[in-house]
Amino acid sequence: MSSQLLTVFLLLSAVAIPVVTSNRQWCMAMNTASAEQLQANIDYACSQHNVDCRPIQPGGSCYEPNTLLDHASYAMNAYYQNNGRIDSACKFNRTGCFIFVDPSHGSCVFYT
Repeated sequence: MSSQLLTVFLLLSAVAIPVVTSNRQWCMAMNTASAEQLQANIDYACSQHNVDCRPIQPGGSCYEPNTLLDHASYAMNAYYQNNGRIDSACKFNRTGCFIFVDPSHGSCVFYT
């Protein structure tokens, strides 16, 4: 391999490695969870002092779409992110799961 080609390969590798090894993940509510489970998850996550649920309140940046699944996902992710991103912070009685594609939309930002 020529030295120029090797230099290009190493440069591209250095740029690609952080993308490939990124551990960005979000905690989301499973669509199989019941309405009661989703509401319980919202109530629990939003009762914690380190979770800001104002974005899912009427007029908030994540209020729309106004569904239990969407609101629970936001609250569960906020809880997970603010509690050390440990797997157990996304369990929610087996109604939480991880995704690896940013669920943010419009002005609604799901933090990592």
